[in-house]
Amino acid sequence: MPVLLPPALELSLDLLRCPTCRTRRLRPDQGALRCPAGHTFDVARHGYASLLTGTRATSGDDAAMVQARDRFLATGRYAPIRQAVAHLAADSAPERSTVVDVGCGTGYYLAGVLDQLPGARGLGLDTSVHALRSAVRAHERATAVTWDVFRPFPMADGVADVVLDVFAPRNPAEFCRILGPAGRLIVVRPTGRHLAELRGRVPAMVTIDPTKEQRLHRALDPYFEAVVTERVEYSMALVGLEALDLLGMTPSARHLSRTELDDDGLLPDRVTVSVLATAYKPR
Repeated sequence: MPVLLPPALELSLDLLRCPTCRTRRLRPDQGALRCPAGHTFDVARHGYASLLTGTRATSGDDAAMVQARDRFLATGRYAPIRQAVAHLAADSAPERSTVVDVGCGTGYYLAGVLDQLPGARGLGLDTSVHALRSAVRAHERATAVTWDVFRPFPMADGVADVVLDVFAPRNPAEFCRILGPAGRLIVVRPTGRHLAELRGRVPAMVTIDPTKEQRLHRALDPYFEAVVTERVEYSMALVGLEALDLLGMTPSARHLSRTELDDDGLLPDRVTVSVLATAYKPR
């Protein structure tokens, strides 16, 4: 009896290309994906495809970070950011769109966009298998593959209507390559005010580079032109263990000791959320 692929993955196979050959399409083969040259890639029992070969990136979220992220995002504290992303996507994309979330994490923002586009399908890319286990469950029209954002994407040219990059690393040349001419890139990044109260209490937290905006502009300018920017800023209460989860879900968790993560007596009960969300069009 043939082994069936998850429906969302099967419906998105036309987007994918063999990461070894770069140009050949992938076909289902006994619960795996195989290209005509014989390169084969496993489909995990959780539902994502393992396309990342060779030396793996080590920066992906570990299990504890993903659990913290799932718990925190489930509170709805970041819902205004998700709404801004979904609004920017829905403003420019046709209803039957292809949405690619690069560095998708648990799929929280991708799911928000898909809710706004009832005919759309979503593909998430991330190095963390722990995160992808959540991402493939985030929405019935979302699938995901393991991938490193700094490598050429295992995707065909011009297939995406929307590319999301939310608090994630960026590869402008590849964003441009996979976007269609009328597509939009949506980038979300923190301002210097973001979580300032938390960073003030926890010096080991990763700092926000004051030249971040200039570096972003220099990186994207050869490929993209900004269309609109929305600032999302509000004061956010932190109840119970939410401050610990907010710390634990970020890259800062790698720089904090177990004692620091457990010492919630030093953590604030209210922080400022401050991010910029920009929609870009290809040049």
